Amino acid sequence: MNAPIHPIEQLHVALPDLDWVTDGSRIARLSQDFSWFSPVLKRQLAGKSADAVVRPRNEDEIKRLVSLCAKLRIPITIRGSGTGNYGQSVPLQGGVVLDMSGYNQFLWARDGAARAQAGIRLFELETKTRAACNMELRCMPSTYRSATLGGLFGGGFGGIGSINYGPLAARGNVLGIKAITVAEEPEIVELRGPEALLMHHLWGTNGLVLEIELALAPAYDWQEHFVVFSTLDDALDFGQAVASAPGIVKREVGLLAHPVPAYLKQHAAELPPGCHAMILAIAPSSEPAVRELAAQWRGEVTYSKSAEEIARTHRTLLEYTWNHTTLAAFKVDKNITYLQSAFVPGQHLEQVRRMDKLLSPEVQMHAEFIRNLDGVVTCTALQIVQFTTEERLQEIMQTYRDNGVRINDPHVFIVEDGKAGGALSQAIQEVKQRFDPLNLLNPGKVRAWS
Repeated sequence: MNAPIHPIEQLHVALPDLDWVTDGSRIARLSQDFSWFSPVLKRQLAGKSADAVVRPRNEDEIKRLVSLCAKLRIPITIRGSGTGNYGQSVPLQGGVVLDMSGYNQFLWARDGAARAQAGIRLFELETKTRAACNMELRCMPSTYRSATLGGLFGGGFGGIGSINYGPLAARGNVLGIKAITVAEEPEIVELRGPEALLMHHLWGTNGLVLEIELALAPAYDWQEHFVVFSTLDDALDFGQAVASAPGIVKREVGLLAHPVPAYLKQHAAELPPGCHAMILAIAPSSEPAVRELAAQWRGEVTYSKSAEEIARTHRTLLEYTWNHTTLAAFKVDKNITYLQSAFVPGQHLEQVRRMDKLLSPEVQMHAEFIRNLDGVVTCTALQIVQFTTEERLQEIMQTYRDNGVRINDPHVFIVEDGKAGGALSQAIQEVKQRFDPLNLLNPGKVRAWS
């Protein structure tokens, strides 16, 4: 009597026309993401791997795969390009990694909005929207060259552009999504506005998103600058002034406090030893106002590049912002990790100063000026930490909490323990029941349904 065929083999036999990855080393690689930024997650997720990886190219392939996975009760972990930091793309229970990078069509851009399939890279999406209607993404991560639209929606926060439009979850940024139910008879469902956000930043645990529709922003030929300061106080006050000035057109206002600029080895000539640096992306018309503020706060503009120069050289300061700052630091010092924190609007400058005084140089301040969900200017931060032990890392995060600063713990792989900050809403749980009643999507990442 023949032995029963393994469920993964049944998938291969039943769906031979799909683009399967069969090489073991590639399956292992596509089962990982950037969770190695955290020494905690690196330890906890070591050796976790899918049993198979598949790259669907159209909706029909996704539908057939999902249907059979539901019948065979095979877990599905959704992957964009693997630039996430929390282990979102790491399967805890084997199964199939659904690599969405081949499902990547730009659909349309009009009337201040755009729609595309989940696997499109953000750089390509913005190139298309600029060409179609001279508009750009409202916010994007520093990984925009490789990150996908679905990855931003499922695991991202915001990023470049959030100084104007807040995080992705701010009302009016996400207009709608198309998702598929994970069931033996899958259904395609359109969710609009607030309902769509019930799948946002949940790591693909409560829905498989196929298409995303976003509101856009007017496109500018952004130029980039370093402005350096000898004191943290001056750098912070300058950053606040630029961030708050309604007439200064900007896309990025980021602070690298000493000693963070020293990690940017390629720019050593523009970043004097001991300096505190601001990274700016501004419209050309705003340069005179920025230079006036720099002089007022005793700063020096040491680097300026036009949009044309940036496009020609493919070198942008945006790839030293947000979590790319951490990546730049890793290239110099392997014994670091990072934090993610949110300061209290109105208290944010004082909190940044206080925490830097308390913990530097063990914790090195990298802050990003943004507007919060209510449109108020504040700071979020991705501090660089000299890692010693997991116990010390917990002590550092508790010190932040004790000083009134929210920590979005990046060293956990359970949704409720990270940015969600506790139990998930009833509405989110109802979406889970509707779109993944068998709990096959990324199982083990959410306490409420594990």
